[in-house]
Amino acid sequence: MPVYLYISVMKKGTKTLQDIQVAVDSWIKTHGVRYFNELTNTALLMEEVGELARIMARKYGEQSFKKSDRGKQLDDEMADVLFVLVCLANQTGVDLSAAMDKNLLKKTGRDSKRHLKNKKLLKPQ
Repeated sequence: MPVYLYISVMKKGTKTLQDIQVAVDSWIKTHGVRYFNELTNTALLMEEVGELARIMARKYGEQSFKKSDRGKQLDDEMADVLFVLVCLANQTGVDLSAAMDKNLLKKTGRDSKRHLKNKKLLKPQ
């Protein structure tokens, strides 16, 4: 996908997981030369999740911010996690839309009543 189409896809409002997978694939092929191998991308995913966890621990947890945390944005860190996860999905042939549909069906069958009966969740926070 040429860059102008990539930009067009990203500007058109609500994106499906399929749109995101196509846009990331286009970006990789246009700007990234090629995908890193799966093991490298798995390590990068863990790194990005760690950066997200750091911001969460400081913003919502009990840790205080450090100078090195300045400029870090929660939405950007989440997008970094999603980007690498989408890279892994693309290079391993996973359709994230289909995978999410299947996963939600699994969770619904397994947990449809479980959380409603969880007294810990019924307590006010």
